[in-house]
Amino acid sequence: MSAYVIAIDGGGTSCRAALADRHGRVVGRGKRGSANIFTTSDAIGKNIVAAAGEALKDAGLDVARLSEIPAFLGLAGINVGERQQELAKALPFADTRFVHDGLIALQGALGDEDGVMAILGTGSVYVSRTNGALRNVGGWGFAIGDQASGAVIGRTLLQQTLLAHDGIREHTPLSRAVMARFDDDPEAMVEFAQQSARPADYGAFAPLIFEHDGKGDLIARDILLDAVRNITMALDTVVFKGCDRLCLLGGLAQEYARRLAPRHRSILKEPQGDALSGAVQLALRAFAHEMAGEERR
Repeated sequence: MSAYVIAIDGGGTSCRAALADRHGRVVGRGKRGSANIFTTSDAIGKNIVAAAGEALKDAGLDVARLSEIPAFLGLAGINVGERQQELAKALPFADTRFVHDGLIALQGALGDEDGVMAILGTGSVYVSRTNGALRNVGGWGFAIGDQASGAVIGRTLLQQTLLAHDGIREHTPLSRAVMARFDDDPEAMVEFAQQSARPADYGAFAPLIFEHDGKGDLIARDILLDAVRNITMALDTVVFKGCDRLCLLGGLAQEYARRLAPRHRSILKEPQGDALSGAVQLALRAFAHEMAGEERR
């Protein structure tokens, strides 16, 4: 058995790995591309292994030792379908456990406390804990879920830009900036969407929306009004009576925090840690017996 565990935080934009010892000290870190279960499992597996290997190198260990170390993975989309079984077969770890990324984010943000956590990044998901009972909302993926996420608002921006191009709504500085990225060619935008765009590619347009909203852009305003409406409905669903702790994680957390409804903003707290730190905590618990056995040897 290994004296280490590997913890993985796999989202729509990046896959982060941490190598921790039995005391919870992170001794190595690594990072690679997306590890969303809705993308091809081959790409996910390669990114996970590469990130984990980088963490071992960072700790001064031989990458060949991956097969000796158990891994705990929190992945976006792992709550849907059974692709994790196929993925587990492709991974080299001594043991492999999966949970969805909302659980590692909840643990990182709240520790063992009750409260609510929302991931607002390339994707979106909400998790609450009340007296140890968990409730999940969202996290259904880019195709039909992930409302208010970077991927969804980025795609909406492209849709609204095409409406402006067709004269259905007025162009704004934001829509013109998007057109300029495609050399003012709407067919290039459609080609991008049909052939190559992944959630992270759409999410790359999200910062433009927030930037132009600050300048009074009407398209940015409309997109964010709808996004905040979706966040408000989701939070009203998971924020339980007496809840006094709400934490936001993800690349868009800071932008959305100032736009929350007053009732949600009033219980907003800084997270204790991030999703990767939560994955480390849960990895140590998951493999505590194995690591204790190694320590006795």
